[in-house]
Amino acid sequence: MKILILLLFGVLLIVPLAFLWIASLFIDPDQEYETDSPFYRRLLYLGTDIGLFPLRIKVHFTGKEKIPRTKKVMFVYNHVSNFDPILLWKNLKRWNIAFLSKEENFKVPIFGRYAKRCCFMAIDRENPREALVTINKAAELLKKKAVSIGASPEGTRSKTGELLPFHDGVFKVAKKADAPVVVVRIRETDKIHKNLPFRRSDVYYDVVDVIKPGDPEWKNVHMISERAREAILREDN
Repeated sequence: MKILILLLFGVLLIVPLAFLWIASLFIDPDQEYETDSPFYRRLLYLGTDIGLFPLRIKVHFTGKEKIPRTKKVMFVYNHVSNFDPILLWKNLKRWNIAFLSKEENFKVPIFGRYAKRCCFMAIDRENPREALVTINKAAELLKKKAVSIGASPEGTRSKTGELLPFHDGVFKVAKKADAPVVVVRIRETDKIHKNLPFRRSDVYYDVVDVIKPGDPEWKNVHMISERAREAILREDN
């Protein structure tokens, strides 16, 4: 009976994965898309649900009520695991987040194409001129309310769990688009791979601040960056 159940589960899994792969072939990986696709956005969420289901991850999310619901926003977060953005877009589907990400992520089979079609953008933080091009594009998409934007100001995953210095430049996206910055603190996602395959993982996402146009820190991106970093470090949130 167990073998039959496993075979049935395998068949049920293979069919949607095959569909996701076939659908991805209609996406041009070299094209820069300026509109989010509702069809591929739904498939991105479907693929995420399928991929995460066997991992037994329980997300404890607080502060969603603080997020503006009537306009597009920019989400920034501390980066401790590769699961960070995945669980963020899974739990904030209402905002259709497009992330600024490293080029290598767009080479991942199936996912890389879906990310492209959903307006995710590669950012080269080693090349300030190219990074500015991406920042301007992201700001334009945000201004048009095509998507919300997500980014980690650290620029890379922290391997020690300690918060790395912030790159102020990513906050230019929100400043140029005049859109609020939602600051999310992430905890325990670095333990997911350690708990596999036998233990459930409890992870924590907390909206710790919302920085709005008109706030005192809105004068320049460095002040916005400092407030966001302090909010993540603050232990009394």
